[in-house]
Amino acid sequence: MELPSRLIEAAVDQMASLPGIGRKTALRLVLNLLRRSDEQVNSFAESFQLMRQGVRGCATCHNLTETEECSICVNPLRKEHVICVVEDLRDLLAIEATGQFQGRYHVLGGVISPMEGVGPNDLNIESLVTRAATIAVHEDGEIIFALPATMEGETTAFYLFRKLSSNNLKVTSIARGIAVGEDLQHADEATLVQSLRQRLPYNN
Repeated sequence: MELPSRLIEAAVDQMASLPGIGRKTALRLVLNLLRRSDEQVNSFAESFQLMRQGVRGCATCHNLTETEECSICVNPLRKEHVICVVEDLRDLLAIEATGQFQGRYHVLGGVISPMEGVGPNDLNIESLVTRAATIAVHEDGEIIFALPATMEGETTAFYLFRKLSSNNLKVTSIARGIAVGEDLQHADEATLVQSLRQRLPYNN
């Protein structure tokens, strides 16, 4: 499909680089932007620039935040000795939406996937090991694996279990109300609640 302008072509290429956006959808979005006023387009572009410049990873759990630590980590009402390990922000938000978890989180930033070139060193694993050591002294210290029920998720959980095994620490995994192969963020809230409540000791 040949477009009438190289500027439109370049904009479509950028829009189509986003996950889940094909070229037809990208063209529709670009044409929609062309119909908007300069003020609207500038505001649209500025919001992404400000987000890119202002959002960072929480120094403790790697959740996304605009400050040094996220609102969950600085909340004194959250149990700092119970840490739920998730793949990314979407899974954290899915669990938070249930309103049932009162501990804190650790965002890995992905899962181990050799096919995609993602190894342990690409994830926030060492900081989890450090945090685990600090909560191991607590009699109710617990690490909860809330990772995808996929081969990559299971591989990551097994690796983490081995890394954490030296600590005298309870390691559990959310109950498999989550279907095998299903991403956590696609599960309904009732299923997530039951999975959290019925979590099981993790064993390899």
